[in-house]
Amino acid sequence: MDEKDRFEKGLAVRRAVLGDAHVDRSLAARDGFSGEFQDFITRYAWGEIWTRPGLERKTRSFLVLAICASLGRWEEFRLHCRASFSNGVTTDDIKEVILQIAVYAGVPAANTAMKEAKEVFAELGIKT
Repeated sequence: MDEKDRFEKGLAVRRAVLGDAHVDRSLAARDGFSGEFQDFITRYAWGEIWTRPGLERKTRSFLVLAICASLGRWEEFRLHCRASFSNGVTTDDIKEVILQIAVYAGVPAANTAMKEAKEVFAELGIKT
Protein backbone atom coordinates (compact mmCIF):
# COMPACT_ATOMS: atom_id res chain seq x y z
CA MET A 1 0.00 0.00 0.00
CA ASP A 2 1.40 3.41 -0.89
CA GLU A 3 1.26 6.49 1.34
CA LYS A 4 -1.77 7.93 -0.45
CA ASP A 5 -3.74 4.70 0.00
CA ARG A 6 -2.67 4.49 3.64
CA PHE A 7 -3.83 8.10 4.17
CA GLU A 8 -7.23 7.44 2.56
CA LYS A 9 -7.72 4.21 4.53
CA GLY A 10 -6.67 5.99 7.73
CA LEU A 11 -8.92 8.94 7.02
CA ALA A 12 -11.92 6.62 6.65
CA VAL A 13 -11.22 4.93 10.01
CA ARG A 14 -10.44 8.23 11.72
CA ARG A 15 -13.78 9.62 10.53
CA ALA A 16 -15.65 6.46 11.59
CA VAL A 17 -14.17 6.55 15.10
CA LEU A 18 -13.83 10.27 15.87
CA GLY A 19 -16.59 11.65 13.65
CA ASP A 20 -16.53 13.92 10.63
CA ALA A 21 -16.77 17.15 12.63
CA HIS A 22 -13.64 16.45 14.69
CA VAL A 23 -11.63 15.25 11.70
CA ASP A 24 -12.76 18.20 9.57
CA ARG A 25 -11.67 20.62 12.31
CA SER A 26 -8.29 18.90 12.65
CA LEU A 27 -7.64 18.90 8.92
CA ALA A 28 -8.86 22.47 8.46
CA ALA A 29 -6.41 23.62 11.14
CA ARG A 30 -3.44 22.20 9.21
CA ASP A 31 -0.79 24.75 8.41
CA GLY A 32 2.88 24.81 7.55
CA PHE A 33 3.74 23.76 11.09
CA SER A 34 1.15 21.05 11.83
CA GLY A 35 0.18 19.74 8.40
CA GLU A 36 2.80 17.01 8.20
CA PHE A 37 1.88 15.83 11.70
CA GLN A 38 -1.82 15.54 10.77
CA ASP A 39 -0.87 13.58 7.67
CA PHE A 40 1.45 11.37 9.74
CA ILE A 41 -1.14 10.45 12.37
CA THR A 42 -3.76 9.83 9.70
CA ARG A 43 -1.42 7.50 7.79
CA TYR A 44 0.16 5.66 10.70
CA ALA A 45 -2.06 5.81 13.77
CA TRP A 46 -5.26 5.41 11.76
CA GLY A 47 -4.16 3.91 8.43
CA GLU A 48 -1.59 1.47 9.76
CA ILE A 49 -2.48 0.62 13.38
CA TRP A 50 -6.26 1.08 13.68
CA THR A 51 -6.79 -0.87 10.44
CA ARG A 52 -4.79 -3.93 11.49
CA PRO A 53 -6.88 -7.12 11.72
CA GLY A 54 -5.52 -8.28 15.12
CA LEU A 55 -7.87 -6.35 17.42
CA GLU A 56 -11.45 -5.14 17.19
CA ARG A 57 -12.01 -1.38 17.35
CA LYS A 58 -13.72 -1.80 20.71
CA THR A 59 -10.55 -3.36 22.15
CA ARG A 60 -8.43 -0.62 20.60
CA SER A 61 -10.67 1.95 22.31
CA PHE A 62 -10.15 0.21 25.67
CA LEU A 63 -6.39 0.34 25.16
CA VAL A 64 -6.34 3.99 24.14
CA LEU A 65 -8.45 4.95 27.16
CA ALA A 66 -6.18 3.03 29.53
CA ILE A 67 -2.99 4.39 28.01
CA CYS A 68 -4.19 8.00 27.89
CA ALA A 69 -5.35 7.84 31.51
CA SER A 70 -2.13 6.18 32.62
CA LEU A 71 -0.10 8.90 30.94
CA GLY A 72 -2.38 11.72 32.13
CA ARG A 73 -3.31 12.73 28.58
CA TRP A 74 -6.75 13.99 29.57
CA GLU A 75 -7.63 15.81 26.35
CA GLU A 76 -7.02 12.61 24.37
CA PHE A 77 -8.78 10.54 27.05
CA ARG A 78 -11.88 12.72 26.69
CA LEU A 79 -11.72 12.59 22.89
CA HIS A 80 -11.46 8.81 22.88
CA CYS A 81 -14.00 8.40 25.66
CA ARG A 82 -16.47 10.27 23.47
CA ALA A 83 -15.38 8.38 20.35
CA SER A 84 -15.43 4.95 21.98
CA PHE A 85 -19.21 4.79 21.75
CA SER A 86 -18.90 4.60 17.95
CA ASN A 87 -16.91 1.39 18.52
CA GLY A 88 -19.59 -0.25 20.66
CA VAL A 89 -18.11 0.69 24.03
CA THR A 90 -20.61 1.20 26.85
CA THR A 91 -20.42 3.23 30.05
CA ASP A 92 -20.10 -0.06 31.96
CA ASP A 93 -17.12 -0.98 29.75
CA ILE A 94 -15.49 2.36 30.54
CA LYS A 95 -16.10 1.80 34.24
CA GLU A 96 -14.32 -1.57 34.00
CA VAL A 97 -11.40 0.01 32.12
CA ILE A 98 -11.11 2.63 34.87
CA LEU A 99 -11.07 -0.07 37.54
CA GLN A 100 -8.17 -1.73 35.66
CA ILE A 101 -6.44 1.64 35.53
CA ALA A 102 -6.77 1.96 39.30
CA VAL A 103 -4.90 -1.30 39.86
CA TYR A 104 -2.23 -0.95 37.19
CA ALA A 105 -1.69 2.82 36.86
CA GLY A 106 -2.81 4.02 40.28
CA VAL A 107 -5.85 5.38 42.03
CA PRO A 108 -5.06 9.05 41.23
CA ALA A 109 -5.13 8.31 37.48
CA ALA A 110 -8.35 6.33 37.85
CA ASN A 111 -9.90 9.04 40.01
CA THR A 112 -9.27 11.65 37.33
CA ALA A 113 -10.41 9.22 34.60
CA MET A 114 -13.68 8.71 36.46
CA LYS A 115 -14.22 12.47 36.71
CA GLU A 116 -13.34 13.05 33.05
CA ALA A 117 -15.53 10.18 31.84
CA LYS A 118 -18.51 11.42 33.86
CA GLU A 119 -18.09 14.89 32.36
CA VAL A 120 -18.05 13.39 28.85
CA PHE A 121 -21.17 11.35 29.65
CA ALA A 122 -22.93 14.49 30.90
CA GLU A 123 -21.93 16.41 27.75
CA LEU A 124 -23.40 13.58 25.67
CA GLY A 125 -26.56 13.42 27.77
CA ILE A 126 -25.76 9.93 29.01
CA LYS A 127 -27.17 9.11 32.44
CA THR A 128 -25.22 6.66 34.59
